[in-house]
Amino acid sequence: MARFVHTADWQLGMTRHFLDDDAQPRFSGARIDVISSIGRLAGEHGCDFVVVGGDVFETNYVDLQVVIRALDAMGSTPEVRFYLLPGNHDPLDAASVFDSPTFEEHAPPNVVVLRDSEPVRDPSGIEVVGAPWRTKRPLEDLVGTVLASLPPDGAPRVVVGHGAVDTLSPDPEDPALVRVADAEAAIAEGRASYVALGDRHSSTEVGESGRIMYSGAPEPTDYDEVEPGNVIVVELDEDRIGTQRHRVATWSFERRHFEVTCREDCDEVVAFIDSLPDKQRSIVKLSLVGQLSLEVHADLERRLEDRAALLGALEMWQRHSDLVTVPDDADLGVLDLGGYALTATEDLRAMAQDTDDPDTAACAGEALRLLYRLASSPAGTTGGPR
Repeated sequence: MARFVHTADWQLGMTRHFLDDDAQPRFSGARIDVISSIGRLAGEHGCDFVVVGGDVFETNYVDLQVVIRALDAMGSTPEVRFYLLPGNHDPLDAASVFDSPTFEEHAPPNVVVLRDSEPVRDPSGIEVVGAPWRTKRPLEDLVGTVLASLPPDGAPRVVVGHGAVDTLSPDPEDPALVRVADAEAAIAEGRASYVALGDRHSSTEVGESGRIMYSGAPEPTDYDEVEPGNVIVVELDEDRIGTQRHRVATWSFERRHFEVTCREDCDEVVAFIDSLPDKQRSIVKLSLVGQLSLEVHADLERRLEDRAALLGALEMWQRHSDLVTVPDDADLGVLDLGGYALTATEDLRAMAQDTDDPDTAACAGEALRLLYRLASSPAGTTGGPR
């Protein structure tokens, strides 16, 4: 019996446009830190090695510091071997990060790059066979080609691949798709015991044998990922296989929709953010639909700005948001305006309620919120939302 960890899509060095100068280093650091967590988890579960199914790095042009720190993290558990597969983000082309002087100088003995499809016999007795990417656009099913080349001898063998499978891809014409039926047939013939895939960031079982899986990314990268943040501990025992998902992620992406028409609805939005257990590692996107008075809208913006300071990032889901400011008499009373200013405010109020011209209404509402903020703030202060 042998155990190993299946992981993929580390994409070390990834940046995100919605992260500020404080959050981005923390986000990047977590992607390095999870490597050490994977190594420790492997040791705790008696795993002999870790296979990384492609996209170890975000790009072949990643900062040298990222390469050095990643290799140091893998070297922190020298008893666990790491088999790295080049994927579409870091293919084995002329600029390969795996061939860089920095990588070659700092790679510890327990790190092996799967540069070709020659089987590598791990000391545990399992053969590890890679299907590395040499270009960003291969013209064949790399995993299928490797499987077809292996003998049907029933030896304990793990094939490590990367890319979309034909049963899940929206592009059936892509020549690089992994053909699931062919992979299942190869497994049934005894050419491989398990196919460890990368590219899909959500943990996903493919086919019906239970021997073809995407591990998912160990740290999430976007809102649409269904089940990211896992690695898979695989146990091979003659004809039996066992797989168990283990969560290792420390960051999360949260996307929520709210209908807001009153202060109580706004309280629910704020309560959702307040309920997040690790705000500094939470990236939140809100969809808000409804109508609010100037006072309530301004208060919501202020409260959200305060919460944004605690979060990894706070975004508005613009395509799914439609929050309209509709001033009421109480709002105008708070402003206590007269003369030209009052006339301008009344004009803006009418434009903000013009349902026939939503763009003008949105601009008028924004102007009113700014006016309300300036008029209601104490002299010399700049409170309120930015």
